[in-house]
Amino acid sequence: MSFFDIFWIFFIAASLSPLIRQRMLEASRFRLIRKIEQMRGSRVIALIHRQETMSLLGFPIMRYITIQDSEEVLRAIKMTDDDVPIDLILHTPGGLVLAAEQIAHALANHKAKVTVFIPHYAMSGGTLLALAADEIVMDENAVLGPVDPQLGEYPAASILKVLEMKDRSEIDDDTLILADIAQKAINQVRNCVKTLLLKKGMDEAKAERITEALVMGHWTHDYPITVEEARKLGLPISTDMPTEIYQLMTLFPQPMQRRPSVQYVPVPYKSGRGERRPVPGKTGSYTFYRL
Repeated sequence: MSFFDIFWIFFIAASLSPLIRQRMLEASRFRLIRKIEQMRGSRVIALIHRQETMSLLGFPIMRYITIQDSEEVLRAIKMTDDDVPIDLILHTPGGLVLAAEQIAHALANHKAKVTVFIPHYAMSGGTLLALAADEIVMDENAVLGPVDPQLGEYPAASILKVLEMKDRSEIDDDTLILADIAQKAINQVRNCVKTLLLKKGMDEAKAERITEALVMGHWTHDYPITVEEARKLGLPISTDMPTEIYQLMTLFPQPMQRRPSVQYVPVPYKSGRGERRPVPGKTGSYTFYRL
């Protein structure tokens, strides 16, 4: 074999290796999802958004809730009988309001129990999906987020504040138009959130209080709502997270960097002389998204 033959063999193998690894990873995900379904007697839907290296050149693709996601989730719900529970595993920074609302209404209309599992975070549109569930299962350190609408780079509630702070004669036309759109956006999201809560049997006064807290811009859009705070709001929160959910999250890795951001010895540490057993995953890397 000539040098060029060896070079081309190496090039082809290097090009196909990421595709083979991706197929093997997807097969592992499906096996674990099926295991969770058999264990809980439910339909499991994973909506997990992380950067993933999908192309041959290895560029990471950033993920958020899109119309394609809503189409896939709606299709999965449609394929599920009314008496079969649905378990939705959520890990997302949010996304398009239209897509999130479509998924949320479909979950709320499902007759069997809907459980949302949040191992790390479900912000913005992810929180909207969680509100459509009968039960929200969170890790003790997981967080939700406000669902106040954003217009471009500005929160809708903050745009409306301009009308209170300045005389209308001093405000330019563009800002007045933005304020009108902002008011409509808040009204629409507010109505959506309250409708979801009422569909789940919540009384109107409690639903109104939760809606007010989440939609009306009392916090910044990236404010982390902890388990304790979510319970105080009146949301049905549990922390009984199955181990298999964490195992599934390890099968959605961030793209590897030259120097990992987080490193640790991958075994559980217990007090006393308890047995230590290896756990999957040697390094972790978490990316926070600006909304």
